Amino acid sequence: METTSTRTDLAFLKALGLNEYNAGASTGTQWLDYGTELIESYSPVDGQLIGTVYAASKDDYELVVTTAQAAFKVWRTWPAPRRGEVVRQIGEALRKYKEPLGKLVSYEMGKSLQEGYGEVQEMIDICDFAVGLSRQLHGLTMHSERPKHRMYEQYHPLGLVGVISAFNFPVAVWSWNSMLAWVCGDVCIWKPSEKTPLCAIACQNIINEVLRSNDVPEGVSGIVIAGREAGEWMSNDGRIPLVSATGSTRMGKAVGAAVGARLGRALLELGGNNAITITPNADLDMTIIGAVFGAVGTCGQRCTSTRRLIIHESVYEEVKKRLVKAYGQLRIGDPLDQHNHVGPLIDKDAVNTYLRALDAVKVQGGKFAVEGGVVEGDAYTSGCYVKPAIAEVENHYEIVQHETFAPILYIMKYHTIEEAIELQNGVVQGLSSAIMTTNLREAERFLSVEGSDCGIANVNIGTSGAEIGGAFGGEKETGGGRESGSDAWKVYMRRQTNTINYGSDLPLAQGIKFDF
Repeated sequence: METTSTRTDLAFLKALGLNEYNAGASTGTQWLDYGTELIESYSPVDGQLIGTVYAASKDDYELVVTTAQAAFKVWRTWPAPRRGEVVRQIGEALRKYKEPLGKLVSYEMGKSLQEGYGEVQEMIDICDFAVGLSRQLHGLTMHSERPKHRMYEQYHPLGLVGVISAFNFPVAVWSWNSMLAWVCGDVCIWKPSEKTPLCAIACQNIINEVLRSNDVPEGVSGIVIAGREAGEWMSNDGRIPLVSATGSTRMGKAVGAAVGARLGRALLELGGNNAITITPNADLDMTIIGAVFGAVGTCGQRCTSTRRLIIHESVYEEVKKRLVKAYGQLRIGDPLDQHNHVGPLIDKDAVNTYLRALDAVKVQGGKFAVEGGVVEGDAYTSGCYVKPAIAEVENHYEIVQHETFAPILYIMKYHTIEEAIELQNGVVQGLSSAIMTTNLREAERFLSVEGSDCGIANVNIGTSGAEIGGAFGGEKETGGGRESGSDAWKVYMRRQTNTINYGSDLPLAQGIKFDF
């Protein structure tokens, strides 16, 4: 595995309005006073301190929430197309800052520069989607069983939406939620990962000009940067009817329990244990590209990363040989160098988790087709670079049943398509899945009610890389939430059924008589 490294140009930090010290709470265009507790952001690329953020206090949180409550009373009265125009301008601002923001995403999180640019493009795409949606927040009209009555349904904004995002997509997930929520008439409070706080500050700096120029009420876009406690504040706050949380299943269970206890709504996007089924009818050239990118992209730190390959016994050895060859050509190094394929894990805690998983594979009976380990050398001073590994395992191994956020690919054999589907579904997670085949019957079986139990099921593409137009999310311990496209907007609104009597009598439903 080769590598190259380049000296990181940090001019993009200045372009995004980032300083050595930054406030960690904002009501929109106004950053609050500096607090006392510090959050330091170190780059996994080179281990250097990028910047420092003063963590938001509980008082800061209260100010952000009360400002958001006041803003909602005004923002909800704006016509939806007018709110959409604000989002359209936010999309234009993101286009303007795509290069520096993409570099920041790459440098602070560690994903490749192309993926950093791609994440900002996702933000632009969801803005475009939301602008069109702002003229399509439609309900249905129903026929009434009573004469001279009309029934219809309409959707109203919920109010405050709390967004808890994870480090692996430090900006896109916020935009998936906020852009839709804003055109729906909601206001948003963002609790970003404390591992990537500067990305959140940069986003707020980018949109501030748009908010000011359109006289958007202060409080429509709030930020609270702090540790785990900020997520707990949101989850337990009855003033926030919807909390959208992205992260681990463990975190999601805690958020879901807290929000459910107060009968609020939780939109949960949690872990994945995603598999590609490779049949004897697969185009192997296409298959290897999808499998390798899915497994090593973002250094295996996507919720949609490919964790398992379920390979038919007749092509198992050929697929393994091609994978080993492809892994031997991977370049590990500075993700801002576009010649490299694999960047670092987010931090040394993630590295330790990766190493424990490798040990567990051996203890539980697996063997490695490609050995893993930490990459050492002068170009890897952060200590966060690891080698993508391939392990031959059985699906029932405990380590295989759990999601390890690292580039470890598990491969296993199957005999019949029924067995493959059983293996695919034989984990507690249910996010993304794929089958590689040119056989129509195999493809349709995989997509049928007897096939994949995941929220996403693909044919002849990998598990990673969802498009904005489709609803994104999964089943089982992935949480059941849906974000982004299709009719995911409805989760940010409350449905209301209306019946209008335009006659002079008052007939009752079901033919009930009530005369006096």
